[in-house]
Amino acid sequence: MAGTFAIILTLATFITGIFWFLEKFKWKPARQRKVEEVRTQSNGEVDGKILAEVGKPKGWVENLASFFPVLFVVFVIRSFIYEPFQIPSGSMMQTLLVGDFIAVEKFSYGLRDPITNTVIIPIGHPKRGDVAVFKHPNVPQMDLIKRVVGLPGDKIVYLVKEKQILIYPACQITDTNCVGQQSQPLDLHYSEPKPSNWKEVHEQFKSSPSFYTLDQYVDKGIVDSESIVTLNVNIQQETLGNTPHDILTTQGSQEDPKYYYHQNGQPIATWVVPQGHYFMMGDNRDNSGDSRYFGFVPEGNFVGKATAIWMSFEKQPDQWPTGIRFSRIGGIH
Repeated sequence: MAGTFAIILTLATFITGIFWFLEKFKWKPARQRKVEEVRTQSNGEVDGKILAEVGKPKGWVENLASFFPVLFVVFVIRSFIYEPFQIPSGSMMQTLLVGDFIAVEKFSYGLRDPITNTVIIPIGHPKRGDVAVFKHPNVPQMDLIKRVVGLPGDKIVYLVKEKQILIYPACQITDTNCVGQQSQPLDLHYSEPKPSNWKEVHEQFKSSPSFYTLDQYVDKGIVDSESIVTLNVNIQQETLGNTPHDILTTQGSQEDPKYYYHQNGQPIATWVVPQGHYFMMGDNRDNSGDSRYFGFVPEGNFVGKATAIWMSFEKQPDQWPTGIRFSRIGGIH
């Protein structure tokens, strides 16, 4: 959908730009010359209404040309500076919630062609810990948002039982944490898991769970039944990069590694990130379809870095908003 809108916006800007250019530099000057000719031929005694009619542009030309400045500003901002996205699922809870509207900094990873997403001017690269929007490696028309976990050359080990990750960064000549060619795992400063303020609710015939705070859970009177299953959610801190963030794990839930992406030459739940690729994971670890399942994300698939929440609606997936969460408006880390 985002790609389709980019194509429509680009075409609309291009077409209206042609009419604006022709109107400003060809048609309007031609009309002004025509007005002067009429005035000269009549020795200046022509009715002003007639001159106005001679110099008046066609309505559809004027309308198309007038749209161009607005479309051009929108095109530049959306294509090269910031693009708005809506969070449709809970895979990045509690960093991002369903109903959050975020601003994605498009130039963080280079200025890109708005249609092909090809880098035109390289500026930067994804950093460990960034929350980034990217194209699904197997379904390019689908935009996803996850956290950058693994950089090119990293070895990633996911501890299924502990629900934690080990990251062995690629050895560099100047690294002091490397012994021979084997790096030491990064200290991700995991805190002890503790009960969170969230409840994970699975309802019959719904493909994805809903998440409610304890207050919402009580207010709605949700109870376990044959059609509803409620699970408790733990929270702990993890540090990727310089800033810690919260991750969620579901009590009593266990991922099945047989569904993980299997890299040739590596054990299950272990991956070595190829050059030019990244390993992405959601903060809601038991409810995220990420690189554990679809593999590595090429750098060319990145759209930008999520930097801020500019609006947040209280809602569940596929439901209408019930309120505004003003407290969530602000930066993302």
